[in-house]
Amino acid sequence: MKKILTLLLVSLFGGIVAISSYKLFFEKNTNVFVAAENTKPTFMHTSSTTAPNMLYSSNAVDFTKAAENTVHAVVHVKNITVGRSGPITLQDLFYGRGTEQTQIGTGSGVIISPDGYIVTNNHVINGARELSITLNDNKIYTAQLIGTDEKTDIALLKIDADKDLPYATFGDSDQAKVGEWVLAVGNPFNLTSTVTAGIISAKSRDLSGVNSQSFIQTDAAVNPGNSGGALVNTNGELIGINTAITSQTGSYVGYSFAVPSNIARKVVEDIMEFGNVQTGILGVSILNRNSQYAVENGLNELDGLYVSGIEEHSGAQKAGIKDGDIIKKIDNIKISKFADLSGYLNTKRPNDVVNVTIVRNGKEKIVPVTLSKSEIATVEYLDMQLKNIPSQAKEKYKISNGVLVIKNDNYALYKNIGIDQGHVITEINGETIKSVEDISKVKRKYGDKLNKITVINSYGQKESFIFRG
Repeated sequence: MKKILTLLLVSLFGGIVAISSYKLFFEKNTNVFVAAENTKPTFMHTSSTTAPNMLYSSNAVDFTKAAENTVHAVVHVKNITVGRSGPITLQDLFYGRGTEQTQIGTGSGVIISPDGYIVTNNHVINGARELSITLNDNKIYTAQLIGTDEKTDIALLKIDADKDLPYATFGDSDQAKVGEWVLAVGNPFNLTSTVTAGIISAKSRDLSGVNSQSFIQTDAAVNPGNSGGALVNTNGELIGINTAITSQTGSYVGYSFAVPSNIARKVVEDIMEFGNVQTGILGVSILNRNSQYAVENGLNELDGLYVSGIEEHSGAQKAGIKDGDIIKKIDNIKISKFADLSGYLNTKRPNDVVNVTIVRNGKEKIVPVTLSKSEIATVEYLDMQLKNIPSQAKEKYKISNGVLVIKNDNYALYKNIGIDQGHVITEINGETIKSVEDISKVKRKYGDKLNKITVINSYGQKESFIFRG
C-alpha cells in the first residue's frame, strides 16, 4: 500500500513539474493578441533624455509655406537663339547664305521685385536673341536683358507686367549653416514649379580649381532646367541661385551648387546702379597650401590664410598688413580657405572698409582695411608683371579685353617679338584673357608653356605670335 501511495505522489509531483515547465518556457511565447478598437496598448517608459525622431515629431520642419511662397516667385526662362545648321557649301559662302535654325534653351529665374526684375544665371541667357518668361500662372512676357556678370554667372532681366508680381526676398547667405534645411525651386526638364528639399552640405565650394568661386553646396536635387532657380531656407528667404551640378551623366547625382544670395544681390545692385560689377580687392597674395614651401615649413596645416605678398598701393599695404601675417577672419566671417576670402570680398565694393583679424608673431590683432579697385591687381607670368586694364582706358582705346604689361623682365619675349611695357595681352594659347584671373587659369592649365600669344602693341595693332617646339 505504501508503494502505491509513494508512486501516486511521485506521479502527481512529476505532473505538476511538467505543467509548470510548459507554462514557464513555452506558453508565454505563443500568446496571440487580437487588436480590438478599445484595445489599450502598453507603453514602455524610456529615459527622458531620449531625443524624438524629428521626421515624425509634431515639431518637424514644415516646408509648405516656404514652397508655396517661392513657386510663385520662380519663373521659366526660355532662351531663343538662332544658329546655322548643316554643312556650309561653296555656294553658301559665295552667296552669303546659310540654313538658320531656331534653338530654344530653358532654365529658371527668380523675381526679386514687384516691378519685374528677375535674377538668373548668365549661362541660361547667354547668346539669346530673344528671352521669354513664363510665370507660375502661365502668363508669358518678353524680357529685357539689363546686365550680366560672367565671373559670378549672374544675369539680371526685366519684364513689364500690368500688376505687381510676387517676389522672393533676399536672405543673408553668410548666416546659413551647414546642416540647415533648404528648398530648391525651379523647372527641371521643363517640369514647372518643381520643389526639392535637402540640407546645406558645405559652404565656400570652389569648382574652378583656381579659387575663384564660393558656392553653397546642397543635396537638394537639381537637374538641367533648375539653373537660375531659387534656393530658399525654411522661412522662404532667398539664400542662393541654383547654378551647377557635378555629374558625369549631366543629371543630378547627389550634390548641387548655388551662388550665395549675398553675392547675387551685390551683383544685381551693381548692375542696376553702375551698369557693371564693382570689385573691391584686399591687395594680398595668399600662399598655396599645397606648395613645396608651405609643406616644408609646416604652413599647409595653418588655421587661416598665410599672406605671401602685398600689392603696392593697395588697401592692405596702406593698413599695414605684412608678409607672414595669418588672416583668421574678415568682419565676423571665419576664413579657413581662399574661397572663404574671395566669397566674402565678392559682396563688397571699392572703398568699403572691412575689419581683418590677423595673427602676427603669435598675437592677434584687428586691422581695418579700405578695399581697393580691382585695376591695381597684378600677377606675374613668364617674368612679366601684368595688371587689369582700367575701364576708362578700355573705353578710350576701344579695347574689349586683355591685361596690361607694366613690366617685362623676359628678355626673349622682348627681343624676339617686342613685348614691352604698355602692350596689352589679349590671348594666350587660344584662351581669351579678360583679367589677371584668366592669367591664373592659364598658369594652372599650361604652366610656363607658351604656344601662342596675341598682343595689342603701342600703335594699337593686334599681333599674334606662334611658338614651335
